[in-house]
Amino acid sequence: MNPIVKRAGELINSKTGYIGNGMGGYAVVTLIDENGYPSSSTMSISKADGVKWLTFLTDSNGVKAKRISNCNKACVCLASSEYHISLTGTAEIITDNAVKKENWQQPIVDYFKANHDDPNWAVLRFTAETYNVFFADDDTEEKGNVK
Repeated sequence: MNPIVKRAGELINSKTGYIGNGMGGYAVVTLIDENGYPSSSTMSISKADGVKWLTFLTDSNGVKAKRISNCNKACVCLASSEYHISLTGTAEIITDNAVKKENWQQPIVDYFKANHDDPNWAVLRFTAETYNVFFADDDTEEKGNVK
């Protein structure tokens, strides 16, 4: 694996889950709205496999679920003054209780006042197709397809 992409994957993995008493890392998730325009939301990353896929928790009947059912194209971006990671691909809403339980953690229960078997909550799974990664410390950039 390309060292820049590997580094980006490790950074994404370090942002998953829940750190201390608060939420873990955040990403900006962009979906296409009902008028065909991009619409972005900041979401906590539940789990990830590097640049390949990331999961988030969302309302199973909410705006994001409706947008994904109309158009599953999506973008996920993580950025700071030190790096920029932009991934494009597809999103899906998963309501399977086993998958929800795998992504659920105690702070989520406290934050959402729900549990994994609550039908009002689901997992948003983003699967990347392309990446664009930049690291400021060594001025490296890499673009390509996720394999």
